[in-house]
Amino acid sequence: MKTIAIIQARMGSTRLPEKILKPVGNTDNLTYVTERCKRIQGVSEVIVATSTLSQDDAVEQWCIEHQIAYYRGSEVDVLDRFVQCAKPYSPDYILRVTADCPFVDYEMASEVVACMQEKQVDIVDLSDGLPRGLAVEMVSYQALTYIHEHGHETRHREHVTYYAYEFKEEFSRTTYQVPYNRQYPDLRITLDTEEDYALISKIGQHFNDVRVSSVDVINYLIEHPEVAKINAHIEQKPVV
Repeated sequence: MKTIAIIQARMGSTRLPEKILKPVGNTDNLTYVTERCKRIQGVSEVIVATSTLSQDDAVEQWCIEHQIAYYRGSEVDVLDRFVQCAKPYSPDYILRVTADCPFVDYEMASEVVACMQEKQVDIVDLSDGLPRGLAVEMVSYQALTYIHEHGHETRHREHVTYYAYEFKEEFSRTTYQVPYNRQYPDLRITLDTEEDYALISKIGQHFNDVRVSSVDVINYLIEHPEVAKINAHIEQKPVV
């Protein structure tokens, strides 16, 4: 079973431009994401998938400097970007990660991979309760190509796996139960606004370790509610 991790990353952002290369701790956001993805057990390759826009030349240069595999494709058709990125690797399964999640939970992601190895379904659903910014999505390459062929709406092309959640009956699936020590859905540990960056910066300064467990990050926010409330009022942009 061959599994690759694809990190979607681009410099453009309406609320926080160039967020993916912002400093975090003693390094930068994209280093956190890529290094944590490398620690996911069962993943054979980590690839950054960015766009062909000139502003994303900086992402390509970063990947070259850090010796990270990369692919450049459509800015708006992210689904096609994923499919074309994955194709040369002939994977069985793909982990989808977004570059605005510097503390993506690599320990839990390893368990998701193990779950897929056991069940070998189209997609692994995560039970509710996880803070925003820690999750990965795992889908078979066969299912992804099916979505690519059948998902024609804008929301399907932009959000990659959205079709599989909108038409659940078309896919085989299993559910991974989010561990109790991660069930804090009110926490927001993602990078989309200035308030998010203020919170991420404080976490980065406190631990200064790209390998820090996501559980430790959660516990830090629980023990420091004044930090957790920095971005508690931010609402996630709706899917349209």
